[in-house]
Amino acid sequence: MKGGEYDYIVVGAGSAGCVLANRLSAEPTTRVLLIEAGGRDSNTLFRLPMLMGRLMHSGIYNWQFHTEPEPHLDGRKVFWPRGKVLGGSSTINGMIYVRGNPADYDGWEQMGLPGWSYEKVLPLFKRSEAHVDREDSFHGRTGELTVRRARGANAMFDAYMEAGQQAGYPFTDDFNGASQEGFGRYDFTIRRGWRCSAATAFLAPATKRPNLTIATRALAHRVLVEGGRAVGVEYRRGRNVVNAKAVREVILAAGVVGSPHLLMLSGIGDAEHLQEHGIATVHHLPGVGRNVQDHVDCCLVHECREPVSLRENLRVDRMTLGVLRAAMFGTGFVTTFPYESGSFIRSSKDLEVPDIQTHFMPATEATANLHWSVPALGRKRNVADEHGTTIRIGPVVPKSRGRIALRSGDPEDSPRIHANYLDDRRDVDTAVAGVQLMREVMAKPAFAATIGRELEPGPENMTDAQVAKWLVDAAMTTLHPVGSCKMGVDSEAVVDAELRVRGIKALRVADASIMPVITRGNTNAPTIMIAEKASDLILNPSATGSAAS
Repeated sequence: MKGGEYDYIVVGAGSAGCVLANRLSAEPTTRVLLIEAGGRDSNTLFRLPMLMGRLMHSGIYNWQFHTEPEPHLDGRKVFWPRGKVLGGSSTINGMIYVRGNPADYDGWEQMGLPGWSYEKVLPLFKRSEAHVDREDSFHGRTGELTVRRARGANAMFDAYMEAGQQAGYPFTDDFNGASQEGFGRYDFTIRRGWRCSAATAFLAPATKRPNLTIATRALAHRVLVEGGRAVGVEYRRGRNVVNAKAVREVILAAGVVGSPHLLMLSGIGDAEHLQEHGIATVHHLPGVGRNVQDHVDCCLVHECREPVSLRENLRVDRMTLGVLRAAMFGTGFVTTFPYESGSFIRSSKDLEVPDIQTHFMPATEATANLHWSVPALGRKRNVADEHGTTIRIGPVVPKSRGRIALRSGDPEDSPRIHANYLDDRRDVDTAVAGVQLMREVMAKPAFAATIGRELEPGPENMTDAQVAKWLVDAAMTTLHPVGSCKMGVDSEAVVDAELRVRGIKALRVADASIMPVITRGNTNAPTIMIAEKASDLILNPSATGSAAS
């Protein structure tokens, strides 16, 4: 079935795809098709920040990926939630806005990738941003993406920052400002109390443009390649298989799983691997699916002596009123996210930049997942059983590398995910160091009146060796997978510095999968920046030094 002719076809309406659809369709004469496997983000509850924990595990708007059995996690299969909806993972994520460290981007450029230094990408971050609370040389005020400071009122957030300073770490007012290192509060993509996803920020304003076509519930099967050039995309929508033609370019923005999967289904990847699944090789590109990186972390959990956590707000009666208040007025605790404080620290003074990130929550994970309680109704309650704190701790530049691989040649089959967590001993050592350093922080006077005994890893796991062994069962994903379509100049590079797929004309990848090395911090903001960069490379090749494919 013919699906029409467009100048550009974008596959994937996640954070990157929404930006690309907006920027490419801004020229009225340019015809753009945006293909998304999921549906529209119509569920109002996903727009309320405090509900994120429970809803992410609900299966709604989610690909429901799991890794293959992880060899260094005792064969556990790790849940990999990825957004399957307009806005992609920005519709289900924690809304934390962290750009990464300047050293990340300077490192990319030093790898032979001109145009990707921090100096060059900072204007792209600022272009997208509409910061409500900050106005300085590091932030934008006129972009589409609303960003604001944390607003949670719980006093334990401040106690965590105070304890960090008592332990000798600096206070950092802005993790995206002059210095990332230290303890502070995160910024969030929240607009008037509601989630500001990429679909809300970038796609919604563009939907009225007659030159933008959005195909939802449309699963891309393959990129159509003729004579070494991408000429369109085949996708299934309902019972129909549609072939849409691209006159200028096809841009893959299907994410760390979807983009390499689609390349391989199209015959672009390691020839031997493609042959194993009956796919004819269009172009041998062995790096497709390799170089997968993710932030792995673990939880340091304490009980509280006093009822100071978020638990009191999560009683059924208070939660119901909170949801109503948030929905009607955009105010109240339901419009905040439970992990508001955090830190970027160095495991060794010999390091120049942080290698550990933490997220602090004045609650336990069970509370964060909204196992709502009922009012006590006169019965005696044990404070320590209901109130606690959690610090998620992990290496921010992991050394372990994983892979996305085919399960079969059928586009309807999800690929195999080999995250390979903790394969590199350095990741284990950094995570252990992070746990020990955070134990020191939690022992400071700022927490003396409120923090009780340690629950995880617990007193039975005090030495480095014991914590390392505990990690096998405790390690989890921080939900930041990247790198499966690596940008670079070496033999495993999938795209070049201008995001063009090596060996195929008129085909680019523009999402988190192109990161050669993961950024220090949450990865949604860098993904949006990558799409801004891609739009410049596509629309203004002479200004960016790019040559037309």
